[in-house]
Amino acid sequence: MSVDVLIPTRNRPSELAVTLSGLAAQDFADFGVHVADQSEEDASYDAAPAQAMVRVLRHRGHPVHLSRNLPRRGLAQQRFYLLEQSSADHVLFLDDDVWLEPDVITRLHSAITELDCGVVGNAVTGLSYVDDRRPHELEPYEEWPGRPEPEQVTPGTREWRRWTLHNAANPSHLSERVADRPRWTAYKVAWIGGCVMFDREALVSVGGFGFWRELPPEHCGEDVLAQLKVAAKYGAAGILPTGAVHLESPTTVVNRDTEAFDVVSP
Repeated sequence: MSVDVLIPTRNRPSELAVTLSGLAAQDFADFGVHVADQSEEDASYDAAPAQAMVRVLRHRGHPVHLSRNLPRRGLAQQRFYLLEQSSADHVLFLDDDVWLEPDVITRLHSAITELDCGVVGNAVTGLSYVDDRRPHELEPYEEWPGRPEPEQVTPGTREWRRWTLHNAANPSHLSERVADRPRWTAYKVAWIGGCVMFDREALVSVGGFGFWRELPPEHCGEDVLAQLKVAAKYGAAGILPTGAVHLESPTTVVNRDTEAFDVVSP
């Protein structure tokens, strides 16, 4: 497989079905799917709609691996577990509440291959905010003129201010700026949430999510920490237009007292 899509999930049968439906309609042929479930009761993938989408994916030639990863030891360990299941050259970490337009994997795979960097992504957009325009939050927008350079992005720096680019429907509003361009556009990011493709070798070389052992089980920001580590060594880029739509369901990560990058240095 050129790409493995890695989906951590917990207590989200409806959302997972929608996420899988987006994958089932992708125009990229060479990908597999790994779903790791940590639900307290029935696995989210056992629900009938999710099972239907699993059948569609398999019918179209995409291997789908479903597993339980229990007991829960935190989000970083869940991502560590998923990465261990994968062997593809590129891994797409996809949240279980994100629907993808049909060309997203093609776009991201093309971008990371051509840019030769460590990580790319489509920032998820919340379309309930599409009429809420926030020009002040788009001020940090800056495009990469060529291959992304390694960057040390840490809280309090000028580069960290880029996080506002991905609030609400900002990714959709940024996409409008490049709508007339014939291909994707790479831009500078602090980090990307929800739909992130790594060069597997680059991610593993900085330790992957092995830092889970240093974190308490209740934490957040593990995806941010991994991206910061990869970006510092190999470079990172957001890709426009975005085709990742946030379902805007209530979060299943309610305890956000511990940020991973506050415990483990990027």
